[in-house]
Amino acid sequence: MHKHKVSFLLVILSPLWLACSSLSYAASGITGQEVVDLRILETTDLHADLVNYDYYQTKVNNRVGLVKTATLIHEARKEVKNSLLFDDGDHLKGNPLGEYLARIKGMHKGKKHPVYRAFNYLAYDAVAIGNHEFNYGLEFLNTALKGAKMPVLNANVISIKKNKPYFTPFVILKRNLVDINGSQHELKIGVIAFMPTQIMKWDKANLEGRVIAKPIVESAKEYIPIMKGEGADIIIVLAHTGISSTPYTPESEHDVYYLTQIPGIDVVLAGHSHSVFPGPAFTHLPNTNIETGNINGKPVVMAGAFGNRLGIIDLRLEKKANKWTIIKGTSFTRPIADESGKSLVKTDKGLSKLVKPDHDETVDFIKRLGL
Repeated sequence: MHKHKVSFLLVILSPLWLACSSLSYAASGITGQEVVDLRILETTDLHADLVNYDYYQTKVNNRVGLVKTATLIHEARKEVKNSLLFDDGDHLKGNPLGEYLARIKGMHKGKKHPVYRAFNYLAYDAVAIGNHEFNYGLEFLNTALKGAKMPVLNANVISIKKNKPYFTPFVILKRNLVDINGSQHELKIGVIAFMPTQIMKWDKANLEGRVIAKPIVESAKEYIPIMKGEGADIIIVLAHTGISSTPYTPESEHDVYYLTQIPGIDVVLAGHSHSVFPGPAFTHLPNTNIETGNINGKPVVMAGAFGNRLGIIDLRLEKKANKWTIIKGTSFTRPIADESGKSLVKTDKGLSKLVKPDHDETVDFIKRLGL
């Protein structure tokens, strides 16, 4: 009789046990889905503002400085399992520190430019060349670039002598990313960079006869299929160009809007115009969702200038039929200071110490000039 009761109880309780087990697995996130969340971080148009300092007024300025943005970078990374960090160009010139290093101190063999020392310290995954990188000449730039430990990219500046891209046009980053269930997946992330063709006018003396600049959109249409052919699961464009829906021409300076229309491009990091996207300035841009930071259905971000903001794009990717697809993308920016100029973040002490010698030399030089 006792055995019959036990058997009866097992029959009754087994479905309940299975249901509870299923709930337990669901609660722990073991769903069988291959879903990866990836955060993409952007700085742009730093213009050599490594330190929160105004060299013209010789005083602290908490509205600028990579030493401040760096703290936002650390915080943003800690919030997620997977992240990538990029710079969108115009990082070498723009303030007295950049001028002192280029025109007074110079770049000597074996010395690393403090901008690239900072990028190495923060472990950038890749950086773009901006138009202002040419202002000191190709020789200075080539010497400075030797200090960069990450890929430095541009696809539409072409060497006349070699008839091929002057810089590395794109890179396929292989990264092991953790999915929502804790499993690892190797993703191939294609990264490519472009800049305005106007460099041939702006820096004619430094560039004429040595390089030419091809139109951005045409260059992108040429390279995206190549990157897909090399196995890129997603493609990120470091677009050192602004955002405008003015009808496109090959001479257009602000091409982000038209890059988002190209099949195969998944994410665009914008720059050059020192604007903030998403932001109110772009409320009336066609096919744009300011709330999610999407243009033509593609996530886009532009993080101001001088390190005053960090750009962030949060992606959710899902693997279906052995292919990774972005099922959601949201962009936003975080400021280093409020509207009154009050600092919102602490200074990164490690980075501050790293760039302090060059900063101090610049300040001393300005004092000697009596400025």
